[in-house]
Order: sequence, then C-alpha cells, then structure tokens
Amino acid sequence: MTEAARSADAARLEAIVHGRVQGVGFRIFVARRARRQGLTGWVANEPSGRLHCVAEGDRDALEVLLAELRAGPPGAFVDRVDADWGPATGSYPDFDIRTGWHSGD
Repeated sequence: MTEAARSADAARLEAIVHGRVQGVGFRIFVARRARRQGLTGWVANEPSGRLHCVAEGDRDALEVLLAELRAGPPGAFVDRVDADWGPATGSYPDFDIRTGWHSGD
C-alpha cells in the first residue's frame, strides 16, 4: 500500500471529463498536476472523446485536482466533470499517462 493510501484522509477520485479534452495536452496537464499534489493513479483518453482519470491520495489534494480537471489546460473546453469518490486502494505506485484507448483498471 502506498503512503498516500495509508493516510487517514486518503481517498479515491474517479473522474470523467466531457468536452473538447483530447488533442489539447489534457493528459499531460493532469499528470503534472496530480504528481505536484503527490497523488497516484492514471489518466487516459476514451474512444468516446472523453478523458478518464483515477487518482488516489489526500482528500484535499484530490479536491485541488478536481478543480484543475474542471478548468482544464489552455485549448480545452470542459463541459462537465462526473466525479465519483471512494476509499483509496493503494493500487498505484505513481501517476501514469495511459496511452491508447485504455479500458480502466
């Protein structure tokens, strides 16, 4: 189990970002923000044109990441973000960018 998952405030955020979110550097944007917050997990494009992000760590840090997802990088247009919360699993050693059309965990 990672240090982030051991924390009493550890949580898991699973977010689907809708809008113009592919081809604008969104995955790199998310990975940089997540790593800066000390989060673990992954981000990937979906065949539907959406962006899928799973992140674990401190709840406050996840709230910061969620705000970043809602804003997006320059060139993106975020219609909405669907966010689901749960307990951290400790499954991820770091934060990765998954390539291609990843189907999840």
